[in-house]
Amino acid sequence: MVPNRELRLEDGEVLLVDKPKGWTSFDVVNRIRHLFRLRKVGHAGTLDPMATGLLIVCCGKKTKEIVAYVGMEKEYDAEMTLGGRTESYDAETPVIETRPVDGITAERVTEVLKEFVGPQAQVPPMWSAASVGGTRLYKLARKGQVVERRPREIVVHSITLSSVEVPVVRFTAVCSKGTYVRGLVNDMGERLGCGAYLSALVRTRIGPYRLADAFTMTDLEALRAAQGASPA
Repeated sequence: MVPNRELRLEDGEVLLVDKPKGWTSFDVVNRIRHLFRLRKVGHAGTLDPMATGLLIVCCGKKTKEIVAYVGMEKEYDAEMTLGGRTESYDAETPVIETRPVDGITAERVTEVLKEFVGPQAQVPPMWSAASVGGTRLYKLARKGQVVERRPREIVVHSITLSSVEVPVVRFTAVCSKGTYVRGLVNDMGERLGCGAYLSALVRTRIGPYRLADAFTMTDLEALRAAQGASPA
């Protein structure tokens, strides 16, 4: 999706970027910074390395507006795998416990997902970028440490079930800022009694901004080349 105009990123631009799987949000920011030789670049809402999808990146003078995008509601397409638990609540860490999924029906899954719609308090996962005492939780988790975390108020506006093919369940969630979908999935698994972890996640929307309108990193590489400079 190369635009029909030259982007003036240093003057101030907002980029919609499709974050690749395996990249951190900061990987995307750093690549754009070096690719376009920018001084100021920031993102408006972290995506975990395993997740893909929409990341809003503010460049130049637009970095002052990041807070406006952070507060927007988010939409995700999620896949959870029933019958197992992981420390990170997703597929980034090994399965540490397995449970039978016998008797899990689409009707039961539908009932449980409905229970998670609305305002609620959510405890950030230990494997997350949230901070306690100035230290990122995931850094403590890597050392095997577990610390007390304060619950955060979130709102799940809607959960739409897409498919149930036990052990795999797919759904779309619309939620407020600060919501950990993998936290929801872990809690859903406990409510179902069989355990669950997030096996795939795509952020498809942030406020009015949609993934369909986003640049891939390949697009940005091509754009830089088209503007007459080699990537850094």
